[in-house]
Amino acid sequence: MSATRVFVARLAGCGVFDPLGDRVGKVIDVLMTYRKTLPPRAIGFVIEISGRRRVFLPVARVTAIAPGQLITNGLIDLRRFNQKGQETRAIAEMLGRKVTLISSGIHATIEDFSIERSKRGEWVLAELFVRKPKTSALPFAKGATEFVSWSEVSEDQEDPSEQDAQQLLSTVADLRPADLATAVLDLPEERMLALAGNLNDERLADLLEELPEEEQLEIMNELDDERAAEVLDLMGPDDAADLMANLSAERAEVLLELMDDEEAEDIRALLQYEPYTAGGMMTPEPIVCAADTTVAEAMALIRRREVEPVLAAQVFVTLPPYEPPTGKYLGVVYFQKLLRYPPHERLSSLIDTELEAISADTSISQIHRDLASYDLVALPVVDEENHLIGAVTVDDVLDHLLPDDWRSEEDA
Repeated sequence: MSATRVFVARLAGCGVFDPLGDRVGKVIDVLMTYRKTLPPRAIGFVIEISGRRRVFLPVARVTAIAPGQLITNGLIDLRRFNQKGQETRAIAEMLGRKVTLISSGIHATIEDFSIERSKRGEWVLAELFVRKPKTSALPFAKGATEFVSWSEVSEDQEDPSEQDAQQLLSTVADLRPADLATAVLDLPEERMLALAGNLNDERLADLLEELPEEEQLEIMNELDDERAAEVLDLMGPDDAADLMANLSAERAEVLLELMDDEEAEDIRALLQYEPYTAGGMMTPEPIVCAADTTVAEAMALIRRREVEPVLAAQVFVTLPPYEPPTGKYLGVVYFQKLLRYPPHERLSSLIDTELEAISADTSISQIHRDLASYDLVALPVVDEENHLIGAVTVDDVLDHLLPDDWRSEEDA
């Protein structure tokens, strides 16, 4: 059943379906236009289709809006979306704006607003959901909320960088890091920095791992050294090393001194290698086991929450010690093989010794060929004495092969 009134924040991420029920994309934002005396009108949706392409879906081509989904008439213009000057994005630009309640003169923040289908078939702004300033000094207190009509408020003309980022935070709270990065890149610079500054350290670390170099540096330059070091501690060592390689030598050293000693040691080791080599791209934290480790023990290591899926696809077997740089590299056991053997089986009988390790100076082009030729998701990296020092994963290679602006809407 089609709704006649919906709140725009709830539309973010909704699936877009054709008349046959096939998913064609997802909603990124709602496009609004202002009118002189009447409430703003929704003219369509910014949707993401396959290949991360952003296109415009006119509201006239939407036949129904139901919980969690938009139904279209099947006609979608595949030309890349470009915002025009008179258009405003509801989620990226309107939520978080300050308004003044005309009756009381109190300033409030737009947290959400509903759009309603009129008798003429237009979708217009129906009610604003606004939050007033808090009146209690308690740290977790919030201001009162209320619903108001468009005619009951006037918009404050203030610098976007001063707009409240809290509502924007709630809008993107459930996005995966990759989708969060895409959403952040759509924001004006001031709002991007405001949003990043309000994320908790762990969420900010996830975001920085997904952002292009330029945006990483903009955000890092806004952080004080103590917080920057905390965030770097939470990033993967390879991602943190890539970021720090673009900082000034002076600031990089300051941050390394503030970081956890073990994390800093890993990053210092990675910074010794050239960027586009195995050493420069590898993670120094692969799963390493002894030859007498049982299948059950190896599976327990793979199940750890902090282990990335691409690293959980295999365990590397070495002689002691078992922390990189390890003892002599012996081979690899793939997760799929672990599933086919009983829990008490020893890895020594399952090792694949045919996968040759690569050296730290192996070029990215050779790594790409090896991963593609043998259908692998990770390659072991060894030093001159055949000690395992890390692993290069397929996601590391993709990050370096794709253009820096591959998330951009301007990307072809």
